[in-house]
Amino acid sequence: MAIHTLAVLVENSPGVLARVASLFSRRGYNIDSLAVGQTENPKVSRMTIVLNLEGHALDQVSAQLFKLVNVIGISEMKDSDSLKREILLVKVANTAAVKAVVNKYKAVIADESKSTISIEAVGQSSEIESLLTELKPHGIRELVQSGLVALERGDHTLADRTLSTMGTANESDPNSSTADYQN
Repeated sequence: MAIHTLAVLVENSPGVLARVASLFSRRGYNIDSLAVGQTENPKVSRMTIVLNLEGHALDQVSAQLFKLVNVIGISEMKDSDSLKREILLVKVANTAAVKAVVNKYKAVIADESKSTISIEAVGQSSEIESLLTELKPHGIRELVQSGLVALERGDHTLADRTLSTMGTANESDPNSSTADYQN
């Protein structure tokens, strides 16, 4: 099995997330991480989906995803060609040792009381795991972690590639005859 990160552009409309998630559920694939948010175009959302699959299964999943009417574009985000980050908020005991760990990982103390510190960290998955490993002996009281988000390196964007492949117009293009993404 191998870890794959997919960036999926979808219409920003009710029920799209449920349809995408159910596609994986029906096929017995587990989603390791899922992050969804609106893009620079309010009509489009971007999903970052992390899956643990064999190579041929990834092709099948991509093909099935693309059949969904609300899916605009799909791209696998390779480690070498993308930036990948997670966000962590964690509450631990307020000690000098914890503050040293915070400094080591260039995290931020987001809130502090007499007995607890809430820490905010942004980083690659491996960095977030290491931080949590070092904080665990200090008593993690509560934590919340985002799913992985990924963005291509360089000048090109998923939206650019999707629009040129599909022949649809870009909202920022003044000569555009259509001002939205179409499927």
